[in-house]
Amino acid sequence: MMKKIFQSLAFLLLCSFSSQALDASITYSTFKSPSQNYVEVYLYVVGKTVTYIPNADSTMFQAGVEVVILFKQDGEIVKFDKYNLNSPLGSLQEDFIDLKRFALIDGEYQIEVSIQDKQDAENVVRYDGRLNMDYPKDANVLLQSDIELLASVKKTENVEHVLVKNGFLIEPLPHNFYHKNLDKLIFYNEVYDTDKKIGDDFQVSYGIERMVNNKIKPILIGHKKRKPQSINVLILQMDIKDLPSGNYNFFVEIRNRTKELLSRKSVEFTRSNPYLQATHEVTETVEVKDEFVGELSRKELRYSLKAIAPLVKDGDVELLNSVVENKDSIVQQRFLFNFWVNQNPNNPEVTYKAFMEVAKAIDKLYASGFGHGFESDRGRIFIKYGRPNDVIKVDNEPSAPPYEIWFYNDFPQTNQADVKFLFYAPELGTNYRLLHSTVRGETNNPQWQIELYKAVPNEVSGSNYIDATGVVPNNNRRASEYFNEN
Repeated sequence: MMKKIFQSLAFLLLCSFSSQALDASITYSTFKSPSQNYVEVYLYVVGKTVTYIPNADSTMFQAGVEVVILFKQDGEIVKFDKYNLNSPLGSLQEDFIDLKRFALIDGEYQIEVSIQDKQDAENVVRYDGRLNMDYPKDANVLLQSDIELLASVKKTENVEHVLVKNGFLIEPLPHNFYHKNLDKLIFYNEVYDTDKKIGDDFQVSYGIERMVNNKIKPILIGHKKRKPQSINVLILQMDIKDLPSGNYNFFVEIRNRTKELLSRKSVEFTRSNPYLQATHEVTETVEVKDEFVGELSRKELRYSLKAIAPLVKDGDVELLNSVVENKDSIVQQRFLFNFWVNQNPNNPEVTYKAFMEVAKAIDKLYASGFGHGFESDRGRIFIKYGRPNDVIKVDNEPSAPPYEIWFYNDFPQTNQADVKFLFYAPELGTNYRLLHSTVRGETNNPQWQIELYKAVPNEVSGSNYIDATGVVPNNNRRASEYFNEN
């Protein structure tokens, strides 16, 4: 018997994803402080675009990047940092975030940032920009920090976390980009010395605008009243679920009681909302020949449609089968396109291509001569539920054909925990069938031991052979022990 973490397939899939060019967001905002003004540099690395390797005990995976941040004035480096940033240690390719703060005196700076995959020196992204640190101590005008667009925010008492500021855990928005599934624009902004420079309640106006016919046109506007303080922290949000795709400007204005404009800051952002009402009727009007599915051959279409079978709802299985056999490629293109639009309305092509990398790896791993590897029971379970946390593979029990037991610690699809699948190869080949599972809705066979050990029919446990569910245990019949050990 051999027990092992499902490392070979996991590493194969991780490597297939890491072949993408490194994708990282680099943004920054400046802030005023009583002791020293500073800039925050936010880094967001997309996990699937860096190379993961197993850790020392080979049970988990981790990626890492080398980060270099430079600040220059007149071509001379005035401040820098170089360090390694690692992803979370685990079995999934998680995106990872970092924030660095640098104290800077007032002035104009050139900022240069490079992020390099530690396992692939050629997989690197670089950024070159300019920032203006402008918070004069004797200024008569009202001062604001830069606007920081957020992906999420929540109150916290963990003051040690690098992303915590003023009692809030704030996650910066990568690339200042709002995809379809982000329907709230959340921002962070600080207003300084309103107690000294206003001394009365004031109005915060914030909103979205864009250039239309060479004129600035307001799209959405909100207002809040605030009381004067040395530092006013603004954390507010706007509903953008109905905001069409495009490039916009977000602004924050400070006005006194007479509506006089005292200060204004703005930041650019991009909204992608290609299917504002992502319904079947809307996607039916899309010219699919101009989408990614239009580039697929008939063979690729059939292959892709078969690959998504484990993900299709039970009520649509019959429809999918008829589409696979349909001679009209437009019908096949539209079904495939609609499926991936529902998975990712913002960018269905990216999600499709990532999935197909996995499907092809599974096809190769479980190929048996009985259809594609993802059409096998093991392939179907892998695609439908993901990679198991552990696998026991047994090839040499004299009383049983080869079998595998898959273990999942957490199973959100059915709100279960510690679920198991048992596959076996009754023909002694590579075509493993699902014999038993503890997952609701999947094959559940109380007499799975009887079937697995049918070569020893006279050694059932108990005297009632008809209703028996187990066999007499010994060193040659340990499936029940393995199945129940986790």
